[in-house]
Amino acid sequence: MGKYQVMKRASEVDLSTVKYKAETMKAPHLTGLSFKLFVNLLEAPLIGSLIVDYLKKDNGMTKIFRNTVIPEEPMFRPEFPSQEPEHDVVIVGEDESPIDRLETALKCLPQYDPSRSLHADPVSSFRYWKIRDYAYAYRSKLTTPLQVAKRIISIIEEFGYDKPPTPFLIRFDANEVIKQAEASTRRFEQGNPISVLDGIFVTIKDDIDCLPHPTNGGTTWLHEDRSVEKDSAVVSKLRSCGAILLGKANMHELGMGTTGNNSNYGTTRNPHDPKRYTGGSSSGSAAIVAAGLCSAALGTDGGGSVRIPSALCGITGLKTTYGRTDMTGSLCEGGTVEIIGPLASSLEDAFLVYAAILGSSSADRYNLKPSPPCFPKLLSHNGSNAIGSLRLGKYTKWFNDVSSSDISDKCEDILKLLSNNHGCKVVEIVVPELEEMRAAHVISIGSPTLSSLTPYCEAGKNSKLSYDTRTSFAIFRSFSASDYIAAQCLRRRLMEYHLNIFKDVDVIVTPTTGMTAPVIPPDALKNGETNIQVTTDLMRFVLAANLLGFPAISVPVGYDKEGLPIGLQIMGRPWAEATVLGLAAAVEELAPVTKKPAIFYDILNTN
Repeated sequence: MGKYQVMKRASEVDLSTVKYKAETMKAPHLTGLSFKLFVNLLEAPLIGSLIVDYLKKDNGMTKIFRNTVIPEEPMFRPEFPSQEPEHDVVIVGEDESPIDRLETALKCLPQYDPSRSLHADPVSSFRYWKIRDYAYAYRSKLTTPLQVAKRIISIIEEFGYDKPPTPFLIRFDANEVIKQAEASTRRFEQGNPISVLDGIFVTIKDDIDCLPHPTNGGTTWLHEDRSVEKDSAVVSKLRSCGAILLGKANMHELGMGTTGNNSNYGTTRNPHDPKRYTGGSSSGSAAIVAAGLCSAALGTDGGGSVRIPSALCGITGLKTTYGRTDMTGSLCEGGTVEIIGPLASSLEDAFLVYAAILGSSSADRYNLKPSPPCFPKLLSHNGSNAIGSLRLGKYTKWFNDVSSSDISDKCEDILKLLSNNHGCKVVEIVVPELEEMRAAHVISIGSPTLSSLTPYCEAGKNSKLSYDTRTSFAIFRSFSASDYIAAQCLRRRLMEYHLNIFKDVDVIVTPTTGMTAPVIPPDALKNGETNIQVTTDLMRFVLAANLLGFPAISVPVGYDKEGLPIGLQIMGRPWAEATVLGLAAAVEELAPVTKKPAIFYDILNTN
C-alpha cells in the first residue's frame, strides 16, 4: 500500500507549529531548439505523460492531490461571509451610472492644483501626467484630444516587431482613434465634455472585447472562431464616459505566462530596461502606461497578471474582489479566479478608472451578494484619517523570501514609514500551506482555460499555439477530475485560514513579486521559453488574491540597485477596495521619487 497523509481540519491546525518552506521548483529552463524538442516530447502519447508525471511528482503535486486526504468540502469559486462596513468611506450604488460614480470619486480626491502639475519644472523632477492633467489641459485649450491622438499615433506607427519596445499594441486602427478624438474635441469645443475621462486614452488588453477590434488573447487565430459583436461590459462603461480606446494591448498568449513573452507579435520590452521582460500576462497594458503613451489600461488578473507587470514596470495595478467587475465579454468570463482591473501610472488614475468600470454582473450580485462599493476619502495627500487605525499583517519569513534583499528592504522601509507617519501597526502573522495554495491555483486557473479551448485544440488549433502555452496545456491535461475536486477542497481550507487572519489584521502586506524584471534570453524572442523558477518568483505573493478572490493592489515603492522598479502588494478583506486604495494612496505619498523610464514619451509637455 502506498503512503498517504490525512490533514487535520483547518480549524484544528495549530499555527504555532507551521514552518515556512522556501519555494524551489524543479524543471528545466529551456529556450530555442531544445524548448521546441521538449514540447514535442510532452505532446507525444506515451513519453509525454511520463515526463509530466515525473515533474508533478518531483514538485510535490502528486503528494498534494493523490496522496492526501483533505477533510474540507470543495468550494468551486470564492464564497464570502457578510463583511463589516469599511470606516471613513463614501458608499456608491451598484446601479449608479459610471459618470455619476466618477463625479463621486472626484469629490474624494484632493483639490486639483495645476501649478503642481502642468507647470511643474520637467527638468528638475520626473512625473507622469495624470488624468486630471489631461482634463485641465483640454478645458484650458492648451491642447486637444485630437492633437494628443496624432502625437500618439505617430509614435505607435514607428514600432516594429524586431526592435524595442516592440508592439505595445497588437490591434490598432489610427482612423478609429482619430474618429474618437475628433468627437471628444468637439465636445470640449462646445463646453460639454462627458466626464473627467473624456478624451483620456485607455488601452484594452487583448482578452477583453472592444469594437471594432477582434479579440485574440495574444493568439494569431482565435478571431477566426470567436467573433466580437459588441464591447465588453467594462469597455462599454469607459466608452460611455468619453474615454478614447486606443487599441488592443499585447499580452502573454492566453494569459498562460508571467513574463509577457509573445512570439506571435513580438515581446513587449520593459520601459525601464528594454533587455528585460515587462511581466505578464498584461504586458502591453503595463508597458504602454509606464512609457507615458496613455493614462491607463485595462488588464485581466488570474494569477497576478495585473499586479506583476505593474510592479515590474513601476506603475500601479489594482485587482478587485472577485465579482466586483463584470467579466461579460472577456475571454476570462466564467473563470473562478480572474478579474478585470486597471493599470495606471498613479493611484489616483487607477481609482478613477476603477470608479468607472466597477459593478458586478447580475449573476454575481445574486450569487456573491457583494457589499456596496465604497470609495476612500483621499482629501489630503497623506491619505484618509482611517489609515492610522489599520493593522498590517506581515509574515516575515515569507515577506523576506525574495531573490534580492533590495526588494524586501524597500518594502520594509515603507512599512516603517506607515508606522511612524500614520501610526499603522504591523502585526506578525502566519499564512499556512502556501505550497498547497500554489498547487490549487494551477488547477483552478488551468482547468477552465483548457476546457474553453479544448474544442479548438481538438479541431487542430493546438499546433498554432506558442510553445509555452502548449507546455501549460500539456500539464493541465494531466489533471484528473479528482485532482480538480481536491484543489477546490484546498480552496475552502485556505479561505478559512485567511478569513481568520483578517480577524486580527485589516490587510496583508508583501512585496508584489519575489524578483525584479528578469532578463529576456535572446533565444526566447522567437519561440518563447519555459522557466518555472522565474514563474515561481514572480507569482510567490499574488496567488491568494486570485484563488480566494480578495482585492489587492501593487504600488511602486522604489528601485533595486540596477534601477529596476519594486512593488509593494496590499491585500484586503473581501469587498474592501476602499481600504486597499486608501492605504495605497498613503504608500504612494511616502514612496521615493519616481524615476523616468528609459523608454518614455512626454505626450502632454505644455512647456
